[in-house]
Amino acid sequence: MARSAGSPLSFRPKPGSIPESPGVYRFRDAHGRVIYVGKAKSLRQRLNSYFADFSALHPRTQSMLTTAADVDWTVVGTEVEALQLEYSWIKEFDPRFNVKYRDDKSYPYLAVTMGEDFPRVQVMRGAKRKGTRYFGPYSHAWAIRETVDLLLRVFPVRTCSAGVFKRAGQIGRPCLLGYIDKCSAPCVGRVTPEEHRELAEDFCDFMAGNTSRFIRRLEKEMRAAASEQEYERAARLRDDVQALQRALEKQAVVLGEGTDADVIALAEDPLEAAVMVFYVRGGRIRGQRGWVVDKVEETTPGELVEQFLLQMYAEAGAESMPREVLVPALPPDCEAVAELLSEQRRARVEVRVPQRGDKRTLMETVERNAKESLAQHKIRRASDLTTRSKALQEIADALDLDQAPLRIECYDVSHLQGENVVASMVVFEDGLARKSEYRRFSVKTKEGDVASIHEVILRRFRRYLQERSDTGELVPDEYGEEGGPAEDGGHGPIDPETGRPRKFAYPPNLVVVDGAGPQAAAAQRALDELGVDDVAVCGLAKRLEEVWLPGDDQPVIMPRSSEGLYLLQRVRDEAHRFAITYHRSKRSRGIKESALDGVPGLGPARRQALLKHFGSVKKLREASAAEICEVPGIGPAIAEVIVATLADGSPRPVSTEAGAGARTRELAPREGGAG
Repeated sequence: MARSAGSPLSFRPKPGSIPESPGVYRFRDAHGRVIYVGKAKSLRQRLNSYFADFSALHPRTQSMLTTAADVDWTVVGTEVEALQLEYSWIKEFDPRFNVKYRDDKSYPYLAVTMGEDFPRVQVMRGAKRKGTRYFGPYSHAWAIRETVDLLLRVFPVRTCSAGVFKRAGQIGRPCLLGYIDKCSAPCVGRVTPEEHRELAEDFCDFMAGNTSRFIRRLEKEMRAAASEQEYERAARLRDDVQALQRALEKQAVVLGEGTDADVIALAEDPLEAAVMVFYVRGGRIRGQRGWVVDKVEETTPGELVEQFLLQMYAEAGAESMPREVLVPALPPDCEAVAELLSEQRRARVEVRVPQRGDKRTLMETVERNAKESLAQHKIRRASDLTTRSKALQEIADALDLDQAPLRIECYDVSHLQGENVVASMVVFEDGLARKSEYRRFSVKTKEGDVASIHEVILRRFRRYLQERSDTGELVPDEYGEEGGPAEDGGHGPIDPETGRPRKFAYPPNLVVVDGAGPQAAAAQRALDELGVDDVAVCGLAKRLEEVWLPGDDQPVIMPRSSEGLYLLQRVRDEAHRFAITYHRSKRSRGIKESALDGVPGLGPARRQALLKHFGSVKKLREASAAEICEVPGIGPAIAEVIVATLADGSPRPVSTEAGAGARTRELAPREGGAG
C-alpha cells in the first residue's frame, strides 16, 4: 500500500520507541522502495537527529527526508555486525541516496583459472569468478601480456582457449607456443595434469610476490649445469633468470620487500569524489585501480573511506586481502572496519594513515593520480554533447529562462585581506570553456566582495554597450543607456582593423557570480543601472551548492545528481581558479617590487649590481653618493638621483610613455596573457 511522502513529521517514530542499541536503519519512499540505508552506534540518537530541526539539515538530507515516507530499523549486537548488515542492504536494495562507487574504467586483471583441470593464464575483465586467481588490476592489457610473455619462458602454462585446447588434443599436435617451449603442451600429454598444475601454482606464487626462491633455484641449476659443462642448458637457464628479472623490473619497487599493502587516496569536490588504489605486494606496485562517486549526501573523507572499504573488500577472497590498508583519513568506526577486514582475511589487517617515510611519499603519489583521475572524469563528462545539452536545459528550467543559456559568463573575486583585489571572468559556450574569451580585472574598490562584483559587472557591460555603439548597433545617450540605431552602418562584433572579434561584443545569456544572494543582487543592480534587461543573473554559493536568484529569500535547490548543477559548479570552479592564478601573480609582482624600481635611468643590471654591493636596500639608503659611486657603472649624477629617491621614501611614478608595458592592465586579452 502506497504511503504519502512530504513532511518527515508524518512518519516520525513515537518517542521512546527507538532503541539505544547499535543497528541499521532504512528509509523507504511512498512505494516502499528503500532509498537510504545507514548504521549507528545508537539508533535513537542518530534517527532523532533527522527529525529534530529540519531547517538545520543539509539540503541533500532534506531531499531524502521529503522523499521518504517510512523508516524502520534492525538492532544488532556489535558495530561489526552493523557494518556487515549495512553493506548487505546497500547491495540488495541499491538505495538512490547512498554513496555508490563505480569504476572510472574497466580494468584488466591477470587471471589464472585454477578451478579448471588444466589451469589457463589469460587477461580478464568484469566480475570475478569462483576458482580463479586474480592479479592486478593493471592499467593496460598490454602490460599484462608483456609480463606473461616473459614468464611463460620459465612457467610454460597453458594460455589457449578451450576450443584451441580441445582441437590440439584431437589432432595430436600442439599450437605454436608448444613448439617454441612457451607452453608445456598438456593438450598432447607432454606433461601430466599434476605437473601442469604445479607449473600454474609456481606461476601464481611468483605473481604473488614470492620471487626470490625461483630466481635462486634457477641460478643454482645454472651453476650446476655449467660445472657439468652443459653449457647450452646453462645458457637457457641464464636467459630464464634474465626473463624473470625483466618481469620484476616492470613493477616498481617502492617499499620494503615484505610490504603487503593497499594504498588508497581521495580527490573530491562538493559534487563528486575519485578514489585511487595502488596495490603493493612484496614491496612492488602490482597494479592500480580507480573509482568515481557522486556525493548524494553530505559526507566527510572518513565516511567516504569507510563506504569504500566496505564495498571494495566485502566480497574479496582472503588471498587478495592485504596485511595493511593505508588511507587518507580514518573511518569513523575504524576499529570495527579493521575487525571486519581481519575476519575477511582470517588474519590481522591494519587500517591507518601514513604520517612519514616511504609510505607517506607513496600516498602523495596516489593522491596526485586520484586528482588526475577526477580531472579526466570531469573532462569526459563535460565533452559529451548529450550531457551538455541536458545540463543547459536543466539550468534553463531551474532558473525559469526562456531558452537554454548557450553562453554563460562567471565572475569571481580574489584578494588577501582586502589587498591586491582582482576578479576573473570565464566564458562557457555550449557547455564548453572558451579560454580565448577569458578576462581579468584589477579591482579598484576596497569595500568587499559585493562592491567588487558590482564594479566588475558595471565595467564589463559598459564595455559591451560601448562596443555595440562603435559597431552602430546602438548609440548610448548621455546617461549611458541604450538609444536608437546609429545612422552610419556598423561592422558588427568583428573589429575591422584586426579582423578579430571585439573583446566584449557578445553578451551572455546568463551571468553567474561566485556567492549567494548579496552577490547576485549586486550583479543585477549593476545591469539595471546600465539598462541591460536581457541577461539573467544567479549566484552559486560554495558551501551548500545553492543557486541564488536576485531578490529571492530562498535558494533554488537543484538535485545533487543533476547535470545542470554539475555544469554551474564547473563554471564557478574555473572562475575561482582563474582569479586565484591572477591574484597570485599580481601579489608576487608586488613582493618583488623594490624601492629602486622607480629610479629613472636605473636599469635591471645596475639595480642588481647595487644590491650585490650593499646587500640590501636598507644599507643602500644609509650610503652616501660617494659610496654609491664605488659601484661599477654608477656615476655621480645617477648616484645623486638614487640618494634623493631613497631619501624621499617612495619610488618615483613610472611615466605613461616609459612604463605602459609595466603597468597592470585592467583587462587581459586571454588566459596566460599579461595581467
